[in-house]
Amino acid sequence: MKIIDAHIHLFPPDDPNVDRLTKNAGHINSIEHLREVYDNLGMVHSVVMGNHSLDTEYHNYPTDMFHYCIGLDSSFMIGEHSALPDFADSVEKNLQRESCCGIKLYPGYNKLSLSDRLYGPIYELAAQYKKPVAVHMGLTAHPRAHLKYCHPMELDEVAADHPDTDFVMCHFGNPFLETASAVVEKNPNVSADLSGLLEGRVDLEQYLKDYAEYVTLLKAWTSTMNCWDKLMYGTDWPLVNMGEYIAFIKAVIPERHWEEVFFHNANRIYNLGL
Repeated sequence: MKIIDAHIHLFPPDDPNVDRLTKNAGHINSIEHLREVYDNLGMVHSVVMGNHSLDTEYHNYPTDMFHYCIGLDSSFMIGEHSALPDFADSVEKNLQRESCCGIKLYPGYNKLSLSDRLYGPIYELAAQYKKPVAVHMGLTAHPRAHLKYCHPMELDEVAADHPDTDFVMCHFGNPFLETASAVVEKNPNVSADLSGLLEGRVDLEQYLKDYAEYVTLLKAWTSTMNCWDKLMYGTDWPLVNMGEYIAFIKAVIPERHWEEVFFHNANRIYNLGL
């Protein structure tokens, strides 16, 4: 079975914090290592969620392995409620590249509502170029972020108000699983990835026992909405072990839907042409 990882992050080598995270997940922070892992696991491509810069030159990834979403993290902000004056132009320059398959928003970290006027031009550009807007939803990596801006109900509002724009709910809104399921089911222009639901190494057999109630909730809310064409496999590399995460998602998703979730949906939603 071919696998597309619809949600990873890439960082420069020799970053101590990233090296530590990668080591904790049983990996090495390098493209060469990823190539080896991909070959071993049947992984054929990934979508990089961009960080740190809107400059196109910053986002030059090996195209045989990666497409990317241009990310609007703190690098596009000036203060709390202002943005770089030319940020929309910079986003459009990225969207014009074949290697750029979408846009990534970080509203909880930027402390901006998804309905804020600053995001308006982004939704228009995404619709114009027919490339989706991926949005960090759910728990955040540090406590300074504001959860109210990354609750799935925020995404419901903009999805309803921008029907010509496609959205991807990252992390299935975890832990707001009930609401996430409702938002994906209700809005035809919203899909979701299943990244970042674990962290580090896990003994999967023991994990499925210790966290059986959580796994049951994941199974319940992914199956209840019955939108198997809207769910995508993703990891949030470098946070997880690739092999263990594949096994984890296989334990959550019924086998009859693996081909869709692990490959076909991401290929279609991000228009990867694989």
